[in-house]
Amino acid sequence: MHVGQLRLSRRSVTIAVALAGVLSLAIGAHAALNMRALDAAKAIETGQDGGQAKHPSRIALVIGNGHYPDANAPLTQPINDARALTAALRRDGFEVDVVEDASRDDMTRAVARLKARINPDSVVMLYFGGYGVQAGRESYMIPVDAAIWRESDVRRQGVSIESVLDVMKERGARAKLVVVDASRRNPYERRFRSFSHGLAPIDAPDKTLILTSATPGQVADDSKGQYSVLMAELLNNLSNAQSGAEAVFNQTRVAITHASDGGQVPSVSSSLPEDVRFAPIENAGS
Repeated sequence: MHVGQLRLSRRSVTIAVALAGVLSLAIGAHAALNMRALDAAKAIETGQDGGQAKHPSRIALVIGNGHYPDANAPLTQPINDARALTAALRRDGFEVDVVEDASRDDMTRAVARLKARINPDSVVMLYFGGYGVQAGRESYMIPVDAAIWRESDVRRQGVSIESVLDVMKERGARAKLVVVDASRRNPYERRFRSFSHGLAPIDAPDKTLILTSATPGQVADDSKGQYSVLMAELLNNLSNAQSGAEAVFNQTRVAITHASDGGQVPSVSSSLPEDVRFAPIENAGS
């Protein structure tokens, strides 16, 4: 072999070794970047971004149904109530899915969307305004497209409040808040063989706070105002950011009971192990 060829061969080997080293460093750097990206994704997912835990999610499903074909006249207040409550909850940091004049399909899809967003840190709220009917000792939210001729139709075409609470429980929500403004006279009761009046007691799972516009089995007549009596008082008490949810619900109940001289007594039931504020803590003093 010539000396020139030997030098060229050694030079080629040296270059090849150097290129291999550079390639190895590049691969290592790329792997490190990937690991950092994965760590960042995990931090965001677990709420440990920069050592600060993210705030628990605050989500709400608000349903206002007013235009029922079988009713003597449209209900004007539920949609006004739903819009006003949506604005108040968004002010307090809730992500709100609001549905007006919802069909059964609309309500089913809305509950599915709610389910997908719940995590164990979630404070979840359900509001329903419209017609509620009890059947088989359960309370059902009635869609605007329901065709109800007998009590069994309520179970087939309505959406059980307890079933939505079961969804919240299944997903492990930290707190479940429910407001049901639906203790109106049953527009279908003339078609039923059995008597149906007001709502049935709602079987609440743990970590739940429930406010209904009247005690079980009682009816609350609509006022002539822009909002229902329940919503007007609830909005008034929600404006106090210092109050916890239990205080807001109880203050609403007491105010309505006094204003109606006992003619309308809302119901509040709670199994919350700790109180929950509507307004985030950092906004409570603002």
